[in-house]
Amino acid sequence: MMDLINWLVAPLQYEFMVKAIFVSALVGMVCAALSCYMTLKGWSLMGDAVSHAVLPGVAVAYMLNIPLAIGAFVFGVGSVIAIGFIKAQTRIKEDTVIGLVFTGFFALGLVLISKVRSSIDLTHILFGNVLGIADGDIVQTVIISGITLVILAILRKDLMLFCFDSTHARSIGLNTTFLYYVLLSLLSLTAVAALQTVGIILVVAMLVTPGATAYLLSDRFDVMMLIAMASGIFSSVMGTYISYHIDGSTGGCIVVLQTLLFLVAMIFAPKHGLLAKSREDRSITAADGKQLEK
Repeated sequence: MMDLINWLVAPLQYEFMVKAIFVSALVGMVCAALSCYMTLKGWSLMGDAVSHAVLPGVAVAYMLNIPLAIGAFVFGVGSVIAIGFIKAQTRIKEDTVIGLVFTGFFALGLVLISKVRSSIDLTHILFGNVLGIADGDIVQTVIISGITLVILAILRKDLMLFCFDSTHARSIGLNTTFLYYVLLSLLSLTAVAALQTVGIILVVAMLVTPGATAYLLSDRFDVMMLIAMASGIFSSVMGTYISYHIDGSTGGCIVVLQTLLFLVAMIFAPKHGLLAKSREDRSITAADGKQLEK
C-alpha cells in the first residue's frame, strides 16, 4: 500500500509534473468529448488531416513572431476550406481529397520547419513536450479548452443530430453548413490545445480512441460522452505518471494506455464486445440446431 502511495505522490513533488498532469487531464477531457462526435460522424481521417495541417501554421507563426496557436488555427481551418473547395470543384472523393490536403500541408510544414530548425524543435512539435510546457501555453490551453467545451455544451443536440443524420438535421431546418464548419473549427482548436501534450502526430489518437472505446460500451450518446471523458482523463493522468516512472515519452504513454483501454472494451464490452458476440453466435447456433432437430 505504501509503495502505491509513494508511486502516486513522488511526481507531485515537482512543479513541472503537477502542471503536466493538469494539462494532460484537461486536454484528454476535451479531446474525448470531441472524439464522440468524430466517431459518430465517421471523421477519424478528418481529424488526422486537421491535426497534421497545423504544422505549417506553427512555422509561419514563429517566423512572424506571433502566437503559435494563431498560425496553427488558421492553417487548420484553411485545410478544411481547401478540402471543401477541392471536393466541390472536382469529382474526387472526400477521403482522397483529405489525404491529398493533409499530406501536402504536412510536407509544407516540414519544409518550413527545416528553414528554422535551429530555433524550433521539430520533435516537440511532432510528439509534444508537456513536461516542459510554459505558463503561457497552459493559459492558452485552458482558454481553448474552455471555449471548446462551452460551444459543445451549447450546440450539443444540434451537433449530435448533424453527426448522426445530417439529412434529417437539414430537413428540420438546421443549418448543417454552419454546424459543419463549427465542428471542424473546434477540431482545429483542439488540435492546437493538444499540440503541447501529445504533438501533431499522436493527437489524432486522442481525437478517435476515447470515442471509439465509449461507442463499444454504450448506445446512449450522453453515457458515451461521460465514458469517453472518463477514459480520456484517466489515460492522460496515468500515462503522464507512467512516463515519469519509466522515463518514456509522455504522449506515447498516454496513447498506448488509451489503446489498451480500447482493446479491453473491444473484448469485454457487455453488448458489443467480442466475448458477447461469441456468446450470441453460440446461442443462435444452438437455437438453429434445435429447430433442425424438430
